[in-house]
Amino acid sequence: MTFRLDRRQLISGAAAFGMIAGTRGALAQGPKRIQIPEGEFAPVPIAIPNFSAGTPGDAEVGVGVAQVITNNLKRSGLFAPIDQAAYLEKQVNIDAPPNLNNWKSINAQALVVGRMTRQANGRVKAEFRLWDVNTGQQLAGNAFETSAEYWRRIAHIVSDQIYERMTGEKGYFDTRVVFVDESGAAQRRVKRLALMDQDGANVRYLTRGSDLVLTPRFSPTTQEITYMEFGQGDPRVYLLNIETGQREIVGNFPGMSFSPRFSPDGQRIIMSLQQGGNSNLFVMDLRSKAMTRLTDTPAIDTSPSYAPDGSRLCFESDRGGKPQIYVMPGTGGAAQRISFGDGSYSTPVWSPRGDYIAFTKQGGGQFAIGIMKTDGSGERILTSGFHNEGPTFAPNGRVVMFFRDPGGNSGPSLFTVDVSGRNELRVPTPGFASDPAWSPLLS
Repeated sequence: MTFRLDRRQLISGAAAFGMIAGTRGALAQGPKRIQIPEGEFAPVPIAIPNFSAGTPGDAEVGVGVAQVITNNLKRSGLFAPIDQAAYLEKQVNIDAPPNLNNWKSINAQALVVGRMTRQANGRVKAEFRLWDVNTGQQLAGNAFETSAEYWRRIAHIVSDQIYERMTGEKGYFDTRVVFVDESGAAQRRVKRLALMDQDGANVRYLTRGSDLVLTPRFSPTTQEITYMEFGQGDPRVYLLNIETGQREIVGNFPGMSFSPRFSPDGQRIIMSLQQGGNSNLFVMDLRSKAMTRLTDTPAIDTSPSYAPDGSRLCFESDRGGKPQIYVMPGTGGAAQRISFGDGSYSTPVWSPRGDYIAFTKQGGGQFAIGIMKTDGSGERILTSGFHNEGPTFAPNGRVVMFFRDPGGNSGPSLFTVDVSGRNELRVPTPGFASDPAWSPLLS
């Protein structure tokens, strides 16, 4: 069965995906999945030859698709793609079972084969198969048809299906990241909202840089973001549809507003509003514009983030003397402190899986990115150094992105790290970058 993806479906992720006939049985009978440990382990060797091309003009696309899949799986830290120079076969026929001995001899445990075929209407059909080299079983397979310019998107979708079949967990490659692009001297830094694929490709700018922008956050249900902008007057919170470019003000507030973030259903915005020397948490219904106050203390309550089911939220507060992380019901009520380590805690964000809260921790001249369970137990520092900040989870909850600013005349860069603390990697961006926010899966 072939699934056709038109432009709108590729953008919104609304298309359905299914298995090619004959592969469903193999899904249930395949080998044990990768067990993802918390400590060190050996990544799975996997071979990914270039996708064959039905016409010579598509050969470059076939090479590109294989390279994107290779880079995605390698950057996950769970797979070890084998250098193509070691392959005994450079092209593999997707329509026949592979010669397993050729792949066993280079110690591959899994093999991905694929084909790109130009259709009569000018679109491209992409097909792939995932094989278990040890058992000879086909573990997964699929076919897609799309416009040629969306070949990178197809590569991300294929990467997600391989990741899910091999690990039992959803992938995170078919996603985007909104961030603050920074350029210019440190004292006169121009900040623009920018959007890119999770691997740093396809960067485009959403604002012009005439006003300062901060803390962009994705809606969990639509292709919208919310962010703060410091213009000529008071700071404002905006909604921006990243596909249409339509922008609207969430509301005009009497004091400073901070850290806007969507509720899990995408129908509300929660934020911190300054009133005199303190700030409290408020939630606004985006349809009625009605505001509800959630905290009322003489402290600074800020950086709220909902649990995935909306039943609770975490936030930062200095009500105990210095910034710490608190959890309370999503509708307000008594708050419980959950951070008790040395130093101060800030920028908490709830994992999409619901199991962890990520945070920034400052102490001893270091800024650490860490995670803890939602009751505060099991605190784990993922990375530490000078000025790490702003964690955001991949939609599967396995990876955290953050930014690091070394100070001086340099500027911030984006990094990812696994929730186990392994595999810290820099994310390529055109210039300096901060305040990342990961989108949900597009498909």
